[in-house]
Amino acid sequence: MQMRNNNKEKDLESRIDYGIIFSVMMLAIIGLMSIYVATIYDSQNPLKNVITQVLWYAIGATIVAIIMQFDAEQLWQVANYAYYAGLALLLLVLVFYSREYLAQTGAKSWFALGPLTFQPSEVMKPAYILMMGKVITMHNSEYHVHTIRTDFVLLGKLLLWTLPVIVLLKLQNDFGTLLVFIAILGGMVLVSGIDWRIIGTVFLVVAVVGGLALTLATTDWGRPILMNLGFKSYQFNRIDSWLNPSQDTTENGYQIWQNMKAIGSGQLFGKGFNVSNVYVPVRESDMIFSVIAENFGFIGSCVLILLYFLLIYQMIQVTFDTKNEFYAYVSTGVIMMILFHVFENIGMSVGLLPLTGIPLPFISQGGSALLGNMIGIGLVMSMRFHHKSYMFENGSFKQR
Repeated sequence: MQMRNNNKEKDLESRIDYGIIFSVMMLAIIGLMSIYVATIYDSQNPLKNVITQVLWYAIGATIVAIIMQFDAEQLWQVANYAYYAGLALLLLVLVFYSREYLAQTGAKSWFALGPLTFQPSEVMKPAYILMMGKVITMHNSEYHVHTIRTDFVLLGKLLLWTLPVIVLLKLQNDFGTLLVFIAILGGMVLVSGIDWRIIGTVFLVVAVVGGLALTLATTDWGRPILMNLGFKSYQFNRIDSWLNPSQDTTENGYQIWQNMKAIGSGQLFGKGFNVSNVYVPVRESDMIFSVIAENFGFIGSCVLILLYFLLIYQMIQVTFDTKNEFYAYVSTGVIMMILFHVFENIGMSVGLLPLTGIPLPFISQGGSALLGNMIGIGLVMSMRFHHKSYMFENGSFKQR
């Protein structure tokens, strides 16, 4: 009896992906240290900020443990509910948005109840990923052979399910988060089995439209056209600061200029922990990479990036090990979500990309973004925890 219990415990432990847990814990430690440094010079009570983030991590870890109990079939069943609940939250925030955050960020994307704030679009991301994974799996189960016609049908389905999210985020004026959803959609389309001729054409159209938009945004004759389409003046200011950060270092370009100064001042090995000589506005959230680069330099920044790649590699490995089509699409969405956040946040910090309000996963201060990422981690870890191989056939999951 005791031997049987020991075998069960060993089997349980083997199904828990400690590699992913280790990577997230290391990122959490770096994040808490960075938040402390970022707020000790700007806040009266930096320990309060750190403790608050620890509490968010505790909530996130609890959510991961709960989601791990859901197998593929159960996640399939909750996908629709999660998606529609997310849409409801995105709709409600348009009415009950925080007026204070609107004044600060220009976006109607935050609920606020006293000191507590919440951004529903962050938890909508994993709900959207589940729904897209379900749509692709159902389509591929219905059409076993891919043709140009069926691939266009699948692409149309994905766009139809994405359109409400795009519209609601556009109404919130949250362009940065909108880019994340587009990145998630792009990654899931790549692995959906759609013909590469269609994918190539779509990406060519996106590249042309993006190039045209950039041309319009950087020319005097083009900006009025974009403003008629809904672009705001602060978005043009961000583009100007990106293309020429030294042009305006006191007003619109002050934050990115100070951010780049802080990163450069860290040089190879950094100034040391808790040494911050360059002031960067709001560095505890969007600009937290500047804290890591200033304290630990180029070497410390590379270690951080390696941790992210280690986490991504481990999630890819879990996907291959589970051999589950639905899981494969879900994990692709989670990987794209985290990867795009890292790419965009660090890219804007070093001046390679325009400034957007996208946080650094597991590092930046904020509960909403952390919960969204932890839900994604929970989805991936459930794949290892429920190691049985499933296939979707005739509207239901069957064990192989």
